[in-house]
Amino acid sequence: MDAARLKQSWSLVAAHGDQVPLYFYSTLFLAYPETRQMFPTNMAGQRDRLVTALGHIVSHVDQVDGLVGFLKDLGADHRKFAVRAEHYPAVGEALVATLRHFLGEAWTDELAQDWTAAYGLVSQVMIDAAQAAEAVNPPWWVAEIVGHERRTFDVAVLTLRPQYLLPFTPGQSIGVSHPTVRSWRYYSPANAPRADGTLELHVRAAPGGAVSSRLVYGCAVGDQIHLAAPVGDRLLLWSAGPSDLLLLAGGTGWAPVKSLVEQVAAEGSRRKVDLYVGARSQHEFYDTDAIDKLASSYPWLTVTYVVGMDLRRPGEFVQPVDRALADGDWRSRHVYICGSDEMVSHSVTTLTQAGYHAGQLHHEGFGKHWYGPTWRTATGPDESGGVR
Repeated sequence: MDAARLKQSWSLVAAHGDQVPLYFYSTLFLAYPETRQMFPTNMAGQRDRLVTALGHIVSHVDQVDGLVGFLKDLGADHRKFAVRAEHYPAVGEALVATLRHFLGEAWTDELAQDWTAAYGLVSQVMIDAAQAAEAVNPPWWVAEIVGHERRTFDVAVLTLRPQYLLPFTPGQSIGVSHPTVRSWRYYSPANAPRADGTLELHVRAAPGGAVSSRLVYGCAVGDQIHLAAPVGDRLLLWSAGPSDLLLLAGGTGWAPVKSLVEQVAAEGSRRKVDLYVGARSQHEFYDTDAIDKLASSYPWLTVTYVVGMDLRRPGEFVQPVDRALADGDWRSRHVYICGSDEMVSHSVTTLTQAGYHAGQLHHEGFGKHWYGPTWRTATGPDESGGVR
């Protein structure tokens, strides 16, 4: 299997843009119509995600250790879509047919062998991981909504009680789906693990977001939703060691940061923690009671609110990172950043330019979550922004 040849051929295919996933899904559904039920009714949000996910796998095909871990997570995660081992050959056939179609005369026997071998390895790792996960976790948990508070027009705080204990580590994300919606959205619990097993989710309704809109506007106490196994390690505190922390949160990005603060408190460590919480306007701080309670309870925690818009300065917008850097030098600390893609991108760029190194900056990355199936994603239309 020639990694360079795989990458070069994929770059040629990806250049065809939206036509690639359109051809792939048409081929898959025509040949195997039973797979259609695994996908949302509206497929518009799926198309660029296929290209992005395949591009990620191909670009890391020569980095075996990292890719295997990624694929194991995907294989275990696929179970919540009712994906079984017998579905993988169907997807492989559709993928090869798509590659052959767009490469045309550039498609060779050597490429066919490379792609068949590559997909065989990918699918086997995922199948084995799914089978191993069966002995540990169910495909999903059923959880009852025991609390539902609308904090702003488009933000709700939900308290969930899974029927069985759902173990997670603060900073991880959990897949959430409503039984009536064939899509999943990932959220980070806004709490450290509790003795009663309940979870707190902070949900902002995204425009056109099937899952988030249902959770904010269409759910009530007593309803049941589905939860998937936790994923992700980019926001875990272990990577910061015993260092003091600078926490930057924007909007509902406060949720995972809140869980980290609770974890620090539970550990009884002597870290110093400075927290900057941002919102566009004063009335969009939807969880101030909880923030103020944490600040008053722990002397090691300092909280600063950052209002982004100032009517006296039209056109200017202040991010938490801007205020933090104006307040002091934090280069001895590990920095955790949670918010919208724009907020995270701005923060990372600003901190890097200020001399902070990549190893001390912790964030989920920009754009789409990688915690979804390789030929479809875990999220519905406009539901791809991670925990935001």
